Amino acid sequence: MPKNAIPVLKKMTGMLGHPVAENPIDQMFNAAFEHYGLNWQFWKFDISSTQHLPAAIRGAQALGFSGFCITVPYKIDAIPNLDEVDEDVSAIGAANYVTFENGRIVGHNNDGKGVVKAIQKVTPIAGKRVAMLGAGGAGRAMAVEIGRAGAAHLTIITRRESQGVEVANLVQRATGVSTQWLLWDGCIAIPEGTQILLNATHLGALPQLEPVPVDWNSITATATVVDVITNPRHTPFLQTALGKGCAVVDGVEMLVQLAMQIFEAWTGIKPDESVFQKAVEAALGEQ
Repeated sequence: MPKNAIPVLKKMTGMLGHPVAENPIDQMFNAAFEHYGLNWQFWKFDISSTQHLPAAIRGAQALGFSGFCITVPYKIDAIPNLDEVDEDVSAIGAANYVTFENGRIVGHNNDGKGVVKAIQKVTPIAGKRVAMLGAGGAGRAMAVEIGRAGAAHLTIITRRESQGVEVANLVQRATGVSTQWLLWDGCIAIPEGTQILLNATHLGALPQLEPVPVDWNSITATATVVDVITNPRHTPFLQTALGKGCAVVDGVEMLVQLAMQIFEAWTGIKPDESVFQKAVEAALGEQ
């Protein structure tokens, strides 16, 4: 650097959530920033409780962040702390990333769009009967976008009736797709005729690797099985599905699809998918 030159500060981005340690998103974004010669950095921030969330969001604004992602469990709780939300957040009731526009904190949601794109690389959604396990912040977005993609029917399976019924009603209002709720009590039998089964919970993530309590005898080999977990790529849930001969869609593919959209929203650059795929493979030790 020439003498007396003023150093150029990095543009900061990141993710707020709890837990965040096992998510490879930072390595993926940082590799993409480097590939495109951007002096940007992505950090993961473990926010221990909802109580600290408002300060974290305003802190990112005060520190001059260019944007940040929001992950579990704060995709719903973050909304009252944003200055503005887009139509997707208004319809879904959850936000998964933020842009800063004219000094305002603007919430967006592309969780569902990333999931739909990943699934459609393996099988069409239109005309299919879909069952989804869980209905949290990410699940809400996924359910709405699956409805928008033309699913014939959607079954929401949750342990809490209030949550499941709310999301089922949300999907019906937003998309007109026939939707029902089922109670998840113990080992759940998946409804007959299900063609796409989606785990939208965090069961199966590192380090616990918990099994997802479903009756695998109720799932046929012709079904496509989907998991939102990003680490490991092949969760116990997907390993069992592969053993039955099912086609699978992993959470890493979903992460790549939604991260590319967020990268473009932040930087204005439409990225090459191979950059993100290689970065996440390296992060997971797959290269």
